[in-house]
Amino acid sequence: MTESRSERKRRANGEESRRRILDAAAEVAGVRGYDGTSIALVSEKCGLPASSIYWHFKNKDDLIAAVIERSFDIWADALTLPGDDTDPARERVTALAGQVAKTLLDSPDFLRLGLMLTLERRPEEPSARRMFLQVRDVARARLAAVLAMLAPDADRDAIDLVATYAIAGADGLFIAKEIGGDSVDLRPLFDLHARALHDALTRLTAGGQATEIS
Repeated sequence: MTESRSERKRRANGEESRRRILDAAAEVAGVRGYDGTSIALVSEKCGLPASSIYWHFKNKDDLIAAVIERSFDIWADALTLPGDDTDPARERVTALAGQVAKTLLDSPDFLRLGLMLTLERRPEEPSARRMFLQVRDVARARLAAVLAMLAPDADRDAIDLVATYAIAGADGLFIAKEIGGDSVDLRPLFDLHARALHDALTRLTAGGQATEIS
């Protein structure tokens, strides 16, 4: 069945409204956190009535979960390994780290909101927190797959260890940026992080022997 012009317009308007709501929610939650975010504040920020927000999202928790999911879709693209097999592994890891740093600078909502939710314990876990933990597991698995491509001789335990270290280090660098603001430049820090990751993966390859990954 062919979609009519009025139906296409209505769908486009709905998609635009949803985007405006998510943008506003990300901005509000990034400043006020989960508890400080309300449908009323999001409505004020996006210029749409609360009824429009509730048409797209059943409650605040559902809205924040959608913000995290959308932000992750953008962030996850940065975990694509650049270059090809003929390029040195160190250069590819450094380029990958640069992609992640740029994405965190351009779209920090995923990690900022997710870390706040993770560190705040509540009697009833918000679905937004579960969403963050789920997509974080996806990110970790994707990174582990990338590391396995770079170091095919490394065993699974070594890959998992370096993947965990990589994400923990990225968390720390992001928090340093949040605290230090403009005084902290993420790009050279992630470059340094990439070198440490490459060296760690090299040392853990081939049963702990210091074998250089080309």
